[in-house]
Amino acid sequence: MLAFIMILAGCGSTATPSPSASDSKQGAPAAGGSGTNATAPATKTIKHAMGTTEIKGTPSKIVILEWNYAENLLAVGLQPVGMADMAGYKKWVSAKPELAASVVDVGTRQEPNLEIIASLKPDLIVTTALRAKTSYDKLKAIAPTIVFDPYSEEDSKDQYAHLINAMKTMADIVGKSAEADKVLKDLDKTYEDARAKLKAAGKEGAEFVLTQAFSNQNAAVLRLFTENSAVSQIYGKLGLKNAYKPEKFESQGFATASVESLPAVQKANFLYSVQNDDNVFEKQLKDNAVWKGLAFVKENRTYSLGGDLWLFGGPLSIKSIVDKTVSLLTAK
Repeated sequence: MLAFIMILAGCGSTATPSPSASDSKQGAPAAGGSGTNATAPATKTIKHAMGTTEIKGTPSKIVILEWNYAENLLAVGLQPVGMADMAGYKKWVSAKPELAASVVDVGTRQEPNLEIIASLKPDLIVTTALRAKTSYDKLKAIAPTIVFDPYSEEDSKDQYAHLINAMKTMADIVGKSAEADKVLKDLDKTYEDARAKLKAAGKEGAEFVLTQAFSNQNAAVLRLFTENSAVSQIYGKLGLKNAYKPEKFESQGFATASVESLPAVQKANFLYSVQNDDNVFEKQLKDNAVWKGLAFVKENRTYSLGGDLWLFGGPLSIKSIVDKTVSLLTAK
């Protein structure tokens, strides 16, 4: 759960969130308050996945330790001061605008470099529960830190809602709520236009299977996205239907599978993201009998999204994914 209340510095008034903080979904900003001191900077108290954090004023030096939250800043015209694994971001994420040359790499997402982060003198750090299990106390000693958890029991059921709520929360913290509202309005228009194009091409209601694929010990590994994932819900907004049904609920929004899982969904359209230098479909599976026998392979219904469309991304990646998917499925 993530919510905030505003406290005006220098006075005792508080704004009570509506609905209450305990009822808000993670990332959903509570209602703002009013106060009598117009000059004192407001303090936002953020209740998040690993505690409560007070943020004074409007942060401007923000360190991001998970890629999709960087998109929330970029989408409203801001740049982080530092970000984890920038080389990986540039490889997997092609969303525009790009990171500025001034953004400092602060180590890996799994083990960020605390010394580099501290040297940047940030006034906010943004991370996830998955990454911050062992580092949260050290991070919050450097700067106010908020922790999102898209894989919590609640948010994992609707990861698209988490994505939207997280963007709204971050936009409010940095004073860019109006800009965020426009980004989300533009996304809704993107969905509307894409759905119309798919309908005109006779693809309304078409089934899909979506995977992010890579090799491990020379074996093909497929992350098959499930209906609770943000990207699957985005496809649902286009009128497409996810044909893949996992054996159990997958809190991360995908099941790790092999080619043997694909015959059950071979009537669907197969969409995939893979790096050019690790293309398991051209290497490990090229001569695989199961792969070669699949209906979508025989009928040329396999569609490469490329390796730089981040399927776990934020608002910028979403638009790129939608545009590329529609282009592939409507091509003659």
